[in-house]
Amino acid sequence: MTANVILRAEGLRREFVTRKPLFGPATVVRAVDGVDLDILQGETFAIVGESGCGKSTLARLLVRLIDPTEGSVWYDGQDIAAQNPQALRALRRDLQFIFQDPFSSLNPQMTVGALIEEPLITHGIGNRAERQARVADLLTRVGLIPAHADRYPHEFSGGQRQRIGIARALATGPKLIIGDEPVSALDVSIQAQVVNILEDLKDAFGLTLVIIAHDLAVIRHMADRIAVMYLGEIVELASAEDLFTAPRHPYTETLLAAIPVARVGPRRVRTQIEGDLPNPTAPPPGCRFHTRCPHAQDRCSTERPRLRDLGRRQVACHFAETLDLAGLTGADTTRSPAATARFALYRAARAQEDASTVPKHNESSTEEPLS
Repeated sequence: MTANVILRAEGLRREFVTRKPLFGPATVVRAVDGVDLDILQGETFAIVGESGCGKSTLARLLVRLIDPTEGSVWYDGQDIAAQNPQALRALRRDLQFIFQDPFSSLNPQMTVGALIEEPLITHGIGNRAERQARVADLLTRVGLIPAHADRYPHEFSGGQRQRIGIARALATGPKLIIGDEPVSALDVSIQAQVVNILEDLKDAFGLTLVIIAHDLAVIRHMADRIAVMYLGEIVELASAEDLFTAPRHPYTETLLAAIPVARVGPRRVRTQIEGDLPNPTAPPPGCRFHTRCPHAQDRCSTERPRLRDLGRRQVACHFAETLDLAGLTGADTTRSPAATARFALYRAARAQEDASTVPKHNESSTEEPLS
């Protein structure tokens, strides 16, 4: 696993103008408001937060399914926003998307085989026999059988349809796949199966995965790094290990406290979060979380915190260094062997790069590497 940046967002913003009412001006929703992030080649990067926080909009911006109001997205050194339609179509081979609803994302009038073969035809990959062989191979890899190619989406369960969506996303041999809550519409038992399939395919194809989720329990076993979003902003970005054991933002603590944990004996005291998500058309001044934060102080209501480096993570909180926040401990933080091995490789690659890096401008450079 290398530590090269494969996808980068800089100052990413997306605004939606609501329908103008009969009286008064139209309102503007800042769904994504000034997001900066780097996604490293070969990692599993998760974006989490409550419904309505902007994470699905961010996912679509990262692959230019929608255009940003401001900012840019760079894939493998190329500015996606600057690509003409022909160049953007070529990039689609490398950038694929798994949608949340496995039924509405599949054309009900096409067979499963035709659905998976369609991107191969679009990009001119292989002849008829080679494409059919590719379809059969992909169906097998996602836990179905080649004979299912002649059936229609409505003949399958929700979990099977999501497997078909995964096979379709893999058809062109992409380097990066974004899954917009790919398991949230499935039963818990089926969620685990789909997560395991994604992990196995990631290792088999050398993929970079970006997973969108509102439930930290879904991604804690597979993510290498996690970005926590609140009202269009990233409030904390850290490795999964650091985030789960020692959160530094109060909102992250509340998300961790919401994870159900089966245990015998005393249970941890859950952090209570009060109130509903504020109106995104009129976010609170200062820190956007201060209206619900149990640790809020006067400064929080007037001064907007910036996302700043804090050791091996980034946090947008004025008091991140002094707050005593509760994470998960012991068996609660157990991760899959594959995720643990991937993150060990990532750490080793970063350590090797850091040891061999010489500052370009002066020996007193204080810039910290990503972690």
